[in-house]
Amino acid sequence: MPSNDVRILAQAAVPTAAVGAVAAVVSGVVAGGKGAIGAGVATLIVILFMGIGLYVLQRTAKSLPHLFQAMGLMLYTAQILLLFVFVAVFKNTTLFHPKAFALTLVAGTLTWIAAQTRAHMKSKILYVEPDSGTKPEKSGHSS
Repeated sequence: MPSNDVRILAQAAVPTAAVGAVAAVVSGVVAGGKGAIGAGVATLIVILFMGIGLYVLQRTAKSLPHLFQAMGLMLYTAQILLLFVFVAVFKNTTLFHPKAFALTLVAGTLTWIAAQTRAHMKSKILYVEPDSGTKPEKSGHSS
């Protein structure tokens, strides 16, 4: 991954992990050990899903730039739907506290999106790749 992509990934993952850690502590206090486990699992799922999505989106931007916007919309829609599927599947689990899981999943996702948006807004990414030293030919008539 190019350095801009890694920087954006880190600037989104670190705040998400921090929110997940806070959610794990709060869930542990409120719901016990199962609450902390639910918050931890949710945080890992958010970082994994959103990180893979960012990677796929960056690869699409480089190889198929004309599909970037459509791919971004489709990717975020698929991620949100998959997160809803996770909430539905683990709704009645006894492995961890489902409410702590669901709330942390939502908080982590919102944190990731906000942090990624901020990282993109602050990054200085070129819209056009500069040529590597070749000079363009002049067009027109020469006298």
